[in-house]
Amino acid sequence: MTLRSILVPVRGDGKGEGVLDHALSLAKRHNAHLEVLHCRPKPEDMIPYGVPIPSSLRKSIVSSASSLADEEEEKIRKLFDDYCADRGLPEVDGFPWPQDAVSATWREATGKQANVIGLRGRLVDLIAVPQPDHEQGLGLNTLQAALLESGKLVLMCPAKPVSQLGAKIAIAWNGSGEASRAMTAALPVLKKADAVVILAPSGKALPISAEEAKVYLETHGVSCSLQTFERGSSSVGKALLEVARNAGADCLLMGAYGQSRQRELIMGGVTQYVVDHADLPILLMH
Repeated sequence: MTLRSILVPVRGDGKGEGVLDHALSLAKRHNAHLEVLHCRPKPEDMIPYGVPIPSSLRKSIVSSASSLADEEEEKIRKLFDDYCADRGLPEVDGFPWPQDAVSATWREATGKQANVIGLRGRLVDLIAVPQPDHEQGLGLNTLQAALLESGKLVLMCPAKPVSQLGAKIAIAWNGSGEASRAMTAALPVLKKADAVVILAPSGKALPISAEEAKVYLETHGVSCSLQTFERGSSSVGKALLEVARNAGADCLLMGAYGQSRQRELIMGGVTQYVVDHADLPILLMH
């Protein structure tokens, strides 16, 4: 299997270009296609729930919301067109797209972005989303929908410039089912990498060792090295990010939400720490 399609949701929050840069950087290593998707809200969703509203006011709200959605969609579409033109990225209407070059398609959908991504993401190879912004309260629902509802690999992109992505990949290994699924799902990405390093905690017996994971990858033609790390007084998530950076990785691959999502959000966990604090791209698989 190869990496052929990447779904990139965009909206007017100023993060679209950064996510596109990450997705494009990865796509160039695979000649993959970018499906750029903008979700416009349903006008009815702008009406307060459970509040009696006269029909005339309801019509006015729907009409105003529809006009605003048209303006927003036109603005974001122009940004997309300019982005493609500036980078020489060919736009195509849809399949078939070029098999020997990167290309992009503009898509529009109506509904909440998280709901649309959870469905549309099921028929792509990877979904690229921005790192959630807790101050503005944006992005967490989209990330979780992509992870928990699509069944696909998710690339979380921090708000930092990217020069290359997928050249040297670090794998967070703890022997769990989530880690195994992440590694298997990412095989197309790992095979195109220049270097792969498996990161495992030292002094801890794992259900399946890092050495066994290394053999598995090598049977698929992925040459890789092993590196253990000490957790010390740090959290596992913090230690993982530090050792990945020190190893020179341009992204970290890991399984997501080994515990229940609700428990991680309430009590904390490795996934949640990485989501909150990552300063390099993270490849996630639930």
